[in-house]
Formats: sequence, C-alpha cells, structure tokens
Amino acid sequence: MTPAAATAVLAAPAPPGFLSPTGVEIAFLLVGLVTLGAALVTVTTRQLVHAALWLVVALGGLAVEYLLLTAEFIAWVQVLIYVGSVVVLLLFGLMLTKAPIGRSPDADSGNRWAALTVAVAAAVALVWVVVDAFRTTWIDLDGPAAGTTEVTGTSLFRHWVLPFEALSVLLLAALVGAIVLSRKAKADAAAPAAPGKEGAR
Repeated sequence: MTPAAATAVLAAPAPPGFLSPTGVEIAFLLVGLVTLGAALVTVTTRQLVHAALWLVVALGGLAVEYLLLTAEFIAWVQVLIYVGSVVVLLLFGLMLTKAPIGRSPDADSGNRWAALTVAVAAAVALVWVVVDAFRTTWIDLDGPAAGTTEVTGTSLFRHWVLPFEALSVLLLAALVGAIVLSRKAKADAAAPAAPGKEGAR
C-alpha cells in the first residue's frame, strides 16, 4: 500500500456503529420505550376512555420518532390525521355511545394468548423486513432534514397521488362509523319508551 493510499484510509471517516450512540439516537431509544409502554397499556387496559388517551400518547410518540429521523412531513401528518382527527373522532364516538367511564369487564374477549401470538409474529416479521431492507442504510440524524415537506410533497403528488387520495377515505369512514353508532344508541334508548306511552294512553 502506498503512503497516499494509507493516508486516505486513515482520513476516511469511521463507519457508524452501535457502540457510540449520539444524543439523538439515545433520545430515539427513550421515546421508543415510552411509545411501546403506551401501546401496551392501550391494548391491556379495561377502561375504554383510558385506552383512547393512551393511544394519543402512543401516536404522539411515533410523531416524535419521525421528527428524530428527520421526517418532519410524516411527523406532522401523524399529528394532524391520527392524533388530531382519528383519536378525536374515537373519543366523540365513546361519548355519543355513552361508553362506561370505569372498568368494563366485557372489554376483554378472552383471546389473549391468540392475540399475543399474532402480535409477536407480526412484530418479528416487521423487524425482519426492516432489518433486511435497511441493513446497510444509515441516516445522518445530525445533517439536514431529508424528509422535508418540499421533498416529500414533490414525490407524493408526482408518483403517489392515487394512494394518497385513497388514504383520505379513512377519516370519512371513521366519521360515518361514529354517526352510525350514535344513531343506533338513540334508537335503542327510544325503543323501551314506546310501550310505556301506549300504556299510558
């Protein structure tokens, strides 16, 4: 090896590794643990309102993770659509259907082991797919944001217009579901009152 080649090798930056995490990576790990804990509480609690509120924490934690990964556009979409719309509609649905505030014994279907098996299998599959796809890909978290609104918008509305519009149907489906549940609750509440009125006459 020539002296010039040796100097070039020594001057080359060392490849990133897991043994020297940066502050952003440590924050990413801590927020991920909080998000995982909130998700576990969401699916294990028997209080519906508490489950909805912990879901807000879990989705908000995902938004913070996107910000730490320099994907600011996806982070704000997460906040506006999921935290700001879907969860609000879910809370309205709980209020309109007069869901119990306290513990709900019927909130557990009894299929915990089947659900745990499916959850673990799905988690293993997702981790394997992500690791296999991005094994040698490193994101410069200290550099400029790679997922800015301009870059993402250009790619989104040039190549992914149809899937983006199809995704907007999610909000409409959630709104229609809340309306249907509220109308059904009103019909069930009005049904027992009808015989009483006839008897009074």
